[in-house]
Amino acid sequence: MTSELPEMRASDAERERVAERLRDAVAEGRLDMEEFDQRLDAAYRARTHGDLEPLVRDLPAPGTSGAASAVTPARASWAGRVGGPATSSGAFSFWGGFSRRGTWTVGRRFTAFTLMGGGELDLREARFEDRETVIDCIAIMGGVQVVVPPGLNVEVRGIGLMGGFDEHGSVEADPDPGAPRVIIRGLALMGGVGVERKLTRAEKQRLKAERERERKLGKGDDGRKELGGGA
Repeated sequence: MTSELPEMRASDAERERVAERLRDAVAEGRLDMEEFDQRLDAAYRARTHGDLEPLVRDLPAPGTSGAASAVTPARASWAGRVGGPATSSGAFSFWGGFSRRGTWTVGRRFTAFTLMGGGELDLREARFEDRETVIDCIAIMGGVQVVVPPGLNVEVRGIGLMGGFDEHGSVEADPDPGAPRVIIRGLALMGGVGVERKLTRAEKQRLKAERERERKLGKGDDGRKELGGGA
């Protein structure tokens, strides 16, 4: 597509290329979902290059250093997430709470302790000091929530006494061959430790964008069928 010929008719392939750039942009956080929906709808309704060009004018061009071609799922970059000094090797709460989330490096041995309090360990965007990490969780009349990404090799070995030490989640739990190994063990006494597999916000947006694309394509197919049937 070129802006030098704004009146030239756009092809289906050109509309799809613009839609793909919009999906990348929402997954990278450059667009919110409301603006993405508006631009995607306009892309599939566009008739000319001049209609398409403004939809991506403020987005980095494909292949430039300012734009990733797509958000890389956690499972695709394990090698780059192992190694380096730990930024945290423990967390403690008493009548309060703690949180480790975002980009942080988990020590090869990490201890989380909470007494009548709560804590969260989010490993979805974390790095790991070593390929094997042991996380000891002790929750006494409190709770610790551990959030892990799909594909991470996780073993849960904890014990619950008048409490629970459980793993759950709505996404698949099969480990990737290159993923580091995380052993979560410890004790929940009149409290709970929960290990949950969840997608990152960017991955959720990416999936939502893909569903929106399929919906738009489905509408287009229906429209063509109706036109064909009336001929």
